[in-house]
Amino acid sequence: MEFDQELQPGILVRRYKRFLADVQLDKDKIITVHCPNSGSMLGCSKPGSPVMLSRSENPKRKYPHTLEMVQADRVWVGVNTALTNRLVREALEKGVINEFGKLDAITQEIKTSDNTRLDFLLEHKGKKIFMEVKNCSLAEDRVAMFPDAVTTRGTKHLRELAMLKAQGHTAAVFFCVQRRDADSFMPASHIDPLYAETLAKVAADGVLVLAYQADVSPREIKIARQLPVKIG
Repeated sequence: MEFDQELQPGILVRRYKRFLADVQLDKDKIITVHCPNSGSMLGCSKPGSPVMLSRSENPKRKYPHTLEMVQADRVWVGVNTALTNRLVREALEKGVINEFGKLDAITQEIKTSDNTRLDFLLEHKGKKIFMEVKNCSLAEDRVAMFPDAVTTRGTKHLRELAMLKAQGHTAAVFFCVQRRDADSFMPASHIDPLYAETLAKVAADGVLVLAYQADVSPREIKIARQLPVKIG
């Protein structure tokens, strides 16, 4: 996915109220920008970090700029979770993600029960594949980890996938790692032990656990390679 505009550089002053950040553009100008990330952004929200911003021409937006990426440990980290499913769909269509063979159809935002939607329904030779996508921006000691904060919603999605697997469908949870300084993926059990335990359980029950790494730069972001997954 190439950005359709040249991103604007800045320096992160602070991130607050979950969806806002203050960014210094030059010596005398600080602006408030939209931060499209509901997580804690642990490890990639340090004040003084270089950032890249996009700008919307929509006159109805209160904050025209969007925080797209933050530089942490000298690598760019994609933090705009609104782009994650777009990245995954692009990789599915191009065959970069090839666990499921050549797909006949890709449908997004599928209601699977009264109170639950999952990100993708994939179809291959009459078989249904349900997949939930999680954006991963946390890495420690070259290991990508999810979540970066306790996520009851994420645990609910895992249980939904296990239910669909028990019904005879293929089910998968997909972690999109938007930073280059990781060689593998594992659940962040020190942050959310219940999520880690649930992930291990559903994996044992047959839910696929996939992690792919994206190359992130101010020009483009693209899913490039699979990472080994360590569970348990």
